[in-house]
Amino acid sequence: MPTRVNRAAHTVLGLAPGAGLLGYGAEASTAPERAVAVAAFLACAGLAVRGYRAGVRCEAERLVVRGFLWSRVIPRAAVTGVTGFPAVRWTSPGGRRRWTPVAAFTTASGETSGARSRKRENTVRLRRWAARG
Repeated sequence: MPTRVNRAAHTVLGLAPGAGLLGYGAEASTAPERAVAVAAFLACAGLAVRGYRAGVRCEAERLVVRGFLWSRVIPRAAVTGVTGFPAVRWTSPGGRRRWTPVAAFTTASGETSGARSRKRENTVRLRRWAARG
């Protein structure tokens, strides 16, 4: 799972634009402008929650990957590997080869060495879990 600092950083991706939208909505002069600001704010709030919960949960028989926009549940037997991106390679029940990115473990150029190290460790753990499948 991501560290608290990473969770906070992912949450800010939704909160920062949401705060700006609240300011815009307060200054909007018409009801439709306010309605659009409220709808966009709610979308940002949803993104903030998804950002906080982004990560991977390895269970006995399945893998749950939570991203910023959607979650995917992958049966353990379907997982074929983990890429360096990182992403999970897997095969659907119909035989189609799939690729699911793990946004919470991707590294960025400006992050601290501790955060980068933790993400690499988590990716290694994910690879070990997949190899035991």
